[in-house]
Amino acid sequence: MAGACALVTGLTAPAHAGATAPSVYGPAYVMDAQSGDVLLNHEGAERVPVASLTKTMTAYVVLKTAKPTDLVQIRSRDVAYAEDGGGTTADLRPGDRIPVRELMYGLMLPSGADAAHALARTYGPGVDGFVAKMNATARELGMNDTHYVNADGLPMPGGDGYSTARDQAVLAANALRVPLIKRVAGTRWHSLDADDQHRSYEWRNTNRLLGTPGAIGLKTGFTRAAGYCLAFAGESDGRVLVGVLLDESLSSRRFSTAEALLSWAADRRAA
Repeated sequence: MAGACALVTGLTAPAHAGATAPSVYGPAYVMDAQSGDVLLNHEGAERVPVASLTKTMTAYVVLKTAKPTDLVQIRSRDVAYAEDGGGTTADLRPGDRIPVRELMYGLMLPSGADAAHALARTYGPGVDGFVAKMNATARELGMNDTHYVNADGLPMPGGDGYSTARDQAVLAANALRVPLIKRVAGTRWHSLDADDQHRSYEWRNTNRLLGTPGAIGLKTGFTRAAGYCLAFAGESDGRVLVGVLLDESLSSRRFSTAEALLSWAADRRAA
């Protein structure tokens, strides 16, 4: 699926002249997803932890090979991993068999570390094998300042992974070319009714930018080391604009800043 999508790499186009950009409070990057034109680059090459923005790469790597109808068996260690690591969860229950299509909602909306672990374990095969695929995919996309250590962005005893605002914008542009990722990332809440394979679930999106006209996702993140992070996107006059905010100190400000940046970038594209 994702492998059939055109890649956005090598983004070196300069920002266009125009009105002053809205203020940002950490590394930030905004670009046109189709052309690769860079509209804002503030410390976009600084290597920092990116918390749960990591899960966008997890979704992207899974969907390179998995079928949406594939069933993933939830195991006790998936649940224990999220709980022991202090991560956000999709409240998955051991024994349930959930289609990949549905598990994407558990991964992206409540930012389930349990869902990330289950997917990585299944499609590595094994978590270590899956993380190796994540890093190989990062190289393929030209994300040369990115290193993943797990599938969820939680802190690790041996050291956190890292990326940059620029690299995460490249990932966002490519991930949104995968129809299922785009649909899931733009969903405000999703329910999964019980059947003989699993019990019922209901997940709400942590992305407060959704509901803003034109907004289509993409992913929130937070750890103490990473601060508040947001990969965001919006559509304007048929064009997709993507951006990334990293290491914000205020949770709410990342959403208001992203909204202002999307409006500003749309005006620049129209000029």
